[in-house]
Amino acid sequence: MMKFAGYSLAVSFSPIGSNVFATSFRFPVVGCIYRGNLESSRLFSASCWREQLNGKNGVVAKQYLPPWFSVAPMMDWTDNHYRTLARLISKHAWLYTEMIAAETIVHQEDNLFVAEAMSAIAANTNVPVSVKCRIGVDDHDSYDELCDFIYNVSSFSATKHFIIHSRKALLNGISPAENRSIPPLKYEYFYGLLRDFPDLKFTINGGIASIVEVNAAREAGAHGVMIGRAAYNNPWHILGHVDTAIYGVPSSGLTRRQVLKKYQVYGDSVLGKYGHRPTVRDIVKPLLNLFHSAPGNGLWKRKADAAFRSCTTIESFFEETLVAIPDSVLDSPAAEEPPPGRGDLFANIDSLLPPPYKTREEEIVLCA
Repeated sequence: MMKFAGYSLAVSFSPIGSNVFATSFRFPVVGCIYRGNLESSRLFSASCWREQLNGKNGVVAKQYLPPWFSVAPMMDWTDNHYRTLARLISKHAWLYTEMIAAETIVHQEDNLFVAEAMSAIAANTNVPVSVKCRIGVDDHDSYDELCDFIYNVSSFSATKHFIIHSRKALLNGISPAENRSIPPLKYEYFYGLLRDFPDLKFTINGGIASIVEVNAAREAGAHGVMIGRAAYNNPWHILGHVDTAIYGVPSSGLTRRQVLKKYQVYGDSVLGKYGHRPTVRDIVKPLLNLFHSAPGNGLWKRKADAAFRSCTTIESFFEETLVAIPDSVLDSPAAEEPPPGRGDLFANIDSLLPPPYKTREEEIVLCA
């Protein structure tokens, strides 16, 4: 995902069914460019999610399940190493590349080349695009302003899929971390969009941290759910249940030991591929939460800190550190039932919905 001066470009890695080491990492992608100001929007797109799922490209329609569950694009987190680990654990979760700041574009605010960029993409690929946005920005946070944005983008482009972070963004005075917690969640805005734009697809994002809550959101009507840091901080207990609890397919039955063996092959194959990078630490970083809350987790992390200073391969790193984890943890597949969560998170959402949205054209007709 690329972010700059009110715009975002996101690229999503669709699910794959084959072993990641038997391929050259050639995955279909999903991207988006949007303007973050809710007062006016410009969006250029090459295709849309509905076309992808209905089979504009027949291969996609046959191979990929819908994005009922996706992992959010996160700067410095959802890199290729994390996505490799995530794909080993879940074959059907939708994965996004990390967000990258594009400073060159920031400094050319009066001379953007967004239309040309998207035209080039459209001319050379069948890549679908989607929009990911917050429900508002600073004081532009009314439900009608959000609806104006959705209406304009969907009316003047082929975009039919919107990923809605259910908090507004405060651009001045607070940090990015605080922007993930201080603005209140307004799930009622998201479910209002489902009611007022029945021809569009909407994925909900923000504050959802368990498989139980994912299913609760979908039962309340969400077409898809995007999870961020919870999927990074607890990959085994989140991603390990996606295929079975969300997509209803049989479990792979892989244990953490088996996942690590496959990841070791990947890790040692890319270690130092670009001079001094990636390092052992770079490649191991996504693994540090693999044993979240499991016996031996604390000792494993302490051994990892020491091993980073001496180990030169992923194989040697595992030899030094995995002795901290009991065999019963390493050799057990994901539990049959996902960990508990707030199953009633959206129970009363219908009673909280904002008044129905009317376009300006509709308001003019009513006034006449």
